[in-house]
Amino acid sequence: MSDDATYMRRAIDLALDRMGETWPNPAVGCVIVKDGRVLAESATAAGGRPHAEEQAVPAAGAEVEGSTAYVTLEPCGARSSGRASCAQFLAEAKIARVVVAALDPSPFASGRGTERLRQAGLEVETGLMKDEAAVLSEGFLHRLETGRPMVRISADGKGFDARFAASARADLVTELKRLGEAGYTRLWTAPGELADALAEQGLLTV
Repeated sequence: MSDDATYMRRAIDLALDRMGETWPNPAVGCVIVKDGRVLAESATAAGGRPHAEEQAVPAAGAEVEGSTAYVTLEPCGARSSGRASCAQFLAEAKIARVVVAALDPSPFASGRGTERLRQAGLEVETGLMKDEAAVLSEGFLHRLETGRPMVRISADGKGFDARFAASARADLVTELKRLGEAGYTRLWTAPGELADALAEQGLLTV
């Protein structure tokens, strides 16, 4: 269990380093390990593609068969583009075990990813360090649920997609919906009149 946590911690750290660069997709980290040795590691690329698993599996080479993949978010079970899903990608690589931090309720995962892996004969474990991994997809899930990116107060905007700079007197819901349609997931604002207006309307995430 301690080894699993060590590798998942690394996967989370890889994804944290990419936060703010991968929208409209969440930042995901993947670490592939075999016999106590890291074969490859990756995180979602800038712009949201390629996914972490798509990069890590080829980098692991021929030794990938029989390995364990640590992934911060459930691998997709289907792709909007129609290409092979990450679950299919992992199964075809003959990875033996997949450890997932958090399940993904989006239409392209929502249990379908883990189910496809299990149907292919892979051992799947979920929930390891899910609370630590939650920050990686909170903006993505917020947009999925509300159609709006989440907004938080920040001093420097590190890890956010962009700054929300609307007038405090604007229709803030409309402005956020527009940015959500553009793919933004996590926005920041400095303390002040705009932050106060967002808070009054319940649009500021604490």
